[in-house]
Amino acid sequence: MSKKVSKRFKELLEKVDREKEYSATEAIKTVKDLKSAKFDETVEVALKLNVDPRHADQMIRGSVVLPAGTGKTVRVAVIAKDAKADEAKAAGADIAGGAEIIEDIQAGKMDFDVLIATPDMMGMVGKVGRVLGPKGLMPNPKTGTVTMDVVQAVKNAKGGQVNFRVDKHGNIHAGIGKVSFTQEDLENNFKTFVSAINKQKPASAKGRYIKHAALSLTMSPSVNLDTQELLDIK
Repeated sequence: MSKKVSKRFKELLEKVDREKEYSATEAIKTVKDLKSAKFDETVEVALKLNVDPRHADQMIRGSVVLPAGTGKTVRVAVIAKDAKADEAKAAGADIAGGAEIIEDIQAGKMDFDVLIATPDMMGMVGKVGRVLGPKGLMPNPKTGTVTMDVVQAVKNAKGGQVNFRVDKHGNIHAGIGKVSFTQEDLENNFKTFVSAINKQKPASAKGRYIKHAALSLTMSPSVNLDTQELLDIK
């Protein structure tokens, strides 16, 4: 099996110029040509930022709604009371309620990809923080998942919201659509994502903000991007 994979990967590598820094347009065209899996692969962007997340002001974290969506079906749960829970359900939330959802989480039942909560319920949500945190599911005001506007939050989550967070080494990794998307949709999603990262550049970050960037598919080699072009996306 491994021989088969390495042969396939080798053939894909021959389509990539490892020395070249591709423009966004060229990179997307190239990765579309690298499709080899039997499923609709995700187009993934990886950025290495010149920040030190140990400093609070250099912790890059937020969310952005991609104009063409992510191509994924997202299951959304909302922890809210009464009228707010009803609003969330009407907006398309898969699960909405209060204590019963917390009990499910405590029992290890988490049938959702995104968790939204109203601020008044965060005391209750905090009880299961140790379960939600490691899975990246803890609601956070920075990603718009702690809010009284549950309707907008549900629409964002269902409509292509991507949450991003820099790791301790300064890396950010996110899916920006599927390989089956059109070139134009992928370019729009890519530019929207990079623009959101650029807007978060800390005043205290010195030197070149985006040090390295690459684009790839779930099962493909990566294509290096021209970081100067990325820095110019506002």
